[in-house]
Amino acid sequence: MRDLLVGAIDLHCHSGPAAMPRILDHHDALMDCAEAKFRALLYKDHFYLGTAHAIMLEKLFPETGVKLYSGLALNNASGGFNPHAVDHAIKLGAKIIWMPTLSAANHIAMQASGQAKTFPKTAQKMLDPIPLTALDANGKVSDPVKQILDLIAEGDIILAGGHLSASELFLVFDEARSRGVRKMLVNHPTYIVGCSEDDIRGLVALGAYMEHSICMFVEGRSKKFSPEQLARLIEVAGVDRTVLSSDLGLVGSPRPVEGFREVVGTLLDLQVSKADIRAMIGGHAAKLLNLD
Repeated sequence: MRDLLVGAIDLHCHSGPAAMPRILDHHDALMDCAEAKFRALLYKDHFYLGTAHAIMLEKLFPETGVKLYSGLALNNASGGFNPHAVDHAIKLGAKIIWMPTLSAANHIAMQASGQAKTFPKTAQKMLDPIPLTALDANGKVSDPVKQILDLIAEGDIILAGGHLSASELFLVFDEARSRGVRKMLVNHPTYIVGCSEDDIRGLVALGAYMEHSICMFVEGRSKKFSPEQLARLIEVAGVDRTVLSSDLGLVGSPRPVEGFREVVGTLLDLQVSKADIRAMIGGHAAKLLNLD
């Protein structure tokens, strides 16, 4: 199994420092990936752009051979749909822009309904979020979002759906494609986002990849789905449009690399080919990061 992790890429690592309790920091995550011979690691934080951390750690520890990246989540802490923040992030080297997560109106509604009750909380009480939607009063993609999509297209980086609803994603991704965005990623489509199988097929038809969070398929506090459900989700989107990322770092679940190790074991038990496993845990991500 170790050989399958060589060259893997994690596009969704929740290491610290962070407002939410984490079981490892960015350096720990880097060292774990180096030991497993990962090719690249992308740090995600709901509140800040982690690109500066990635640049400095890669410079300080070149012997690891692991490429480090980050991006910006468009939550209230970053000004929401803030083109200036996105422009700065891309110019600094961000590889991904996430639509709102914690500040998304859809996320807030899911929490209120109890459907996101296991989502990690901040260590200290923070200001109540201001709900964000990508749409204007007429139900169309808003002008600030359009400007952000243009910046993403120009930078040739990844547009991630964050915690927008499935219905919002169709409008945003269709607009993004028309504006030249070439890399689109749906984060955990069956959690908070609320994608049906038909939604997944439709978003794939728009050119999006489905990123499934390993944390939801391995033992731990965030486990939500069975191996059989993972197999079905891969079948629905197709191996060619499925990315597996850890979404790990939270308390009560494995470290990111261990999560990769466990899900690879699950995929082998499901009789998924080694070639398909390599594609889903690294090959597609390499293309999204322009490494291949």
